[in-house]
This record gives sequence, C-alpha cells and structure tokens, in this order.
Amino acid sequence: MKKYDYKNAICEDIRNYIAENGISPANYADRDDMYNSLNDDLWVEDSVTGNASGSYTGGAFVAEENICHNLDIFGQAVEAFGCNPAEFFEKGPEWADVTIRCYLLSECINKVLDEDFPYFWDEE
Repeated sequence: MKKYDYKNAICEDIRNYIAENGISPANYADRDDMYNSLNDDLWVEDSVTGNASGSYTGGAFVAEENICHNLDIFGQAVEAFGCNPAEFFEKGPEWADVTIRCYLLSECINKVLDEDFPYFWDEE
C-alpha cells in the first residue's frame, strides 16, 4: 500500500475549490485577507476537509487507508488540537482523517498561495 500524501491531496483540493468557485486574489485586499477567507470557508468545506459532515472520504475504509501510514501526522494533529488519541477508537477513522485535514489546512493554504500567486501582492 502506498502512503497517502495528505499535503499534496489537500493542496489539490484547495486549487480545485479556488477554480470551481471563481476565486481570484483580485477580490481581496491582501494576501492575509485571501488566506483568512479561504481558511474560514475551507474549514467546513467537505471537498477539502470533510469537517462539515464529518467525512471527507465518504467511508471508513478509505479513511483507514489514508491514515494507516500517517499516524505521525495524526499524533501531531491531536496534540495541536488538544484531543485524546484514544478518541480514534470511539469516533473512528473518518474523524481521524478529518482531524488531519483540518490540522494541515493552514499550511496547505499558504503553500497554494505561495505557489499559485507568488507575485500578486508584491509591493513596488
């Protein structure tokens, strides 16, 4: 089984969301404004985090496959959010998958903005 690359997958989902929703940096005062708007919207966007419904994958099996080689990231996420890792056994793999996606969201938004709009807000 190949290790699921959360960061690349989330970045691709963010890019798709931006394209599908006609989001342009021209609509924001600055980079921070665009970042904050995306962070607020994507935190509860099922196509990026799955946080609104509690599932990105639509099933426990795929979520298990995603997290099985990413337990290190899951550990970082539960620590950052102050969760108890034992919640995994109560809430299941979809919860763990969503937790990882929410944990990595900020980093991935910054990566997409840096890579896709590197000069948009440069000051002259």
